[in-house]
Amino acid sequence: LIGSLREKGNRTPVLILSALGQVDDRIKGLRAGGDDYLPKPYAFAELLARVEVLSRRHGGPAEETTYRVGDLELDRLSHRVARGKDELTLQPREFRLLEYLMKHAGQVVTRTMLLENVWDYHFDPQTNVIDVHISRLRSKIDKGFERPLLHTIRGAGYMIRDGIR
Repeated sequence: LIGSLREKGNRTPVLILSALGQVDDRIKGLRAGGDDYLPKPYAFAELLARVEVLSRRHGGPAEETTYRVGDLELDRLSHRVARGKDELTLQPREFRLLEYLMKHAGQVVTRTMLLENVWDYHFDPQTNVIDVHISRLRSKIDKGFERPLLHTIRGAGYMIRDGIR
């Protein structure tokens, strides 16, 4: 069971509590993907201490749920996008494209990066799909605003940043 979770990329910490306490049993459990192994009988205080250790070790920094560039804000949890006081309506692919650009704000994002991370293509389909979506996105987030945020970096890719073109 733990092995199949790990194969699917699930990295949830696993503490095995078992009546089997021989060294071979513990090794088998850890090699199967367990992060810790506690044989019975055990002291409740030790169980709590091991859970605390696992949560510290696997907690890591929380991933951002809201991105901001200038007066543009994207909330990943509510799928809300707003520029200033205006709420923007984006198609799902436009949302993913904007999310990726905002996650990498201030950095040049290449066409290859967009194809791989937004479209999940690992080859260049030789289409203008990126140009079309960038154009639509630009009209939604920049049109009617004094300062453009989405910039084309000639010969390199695209960048979202608060500043002058």
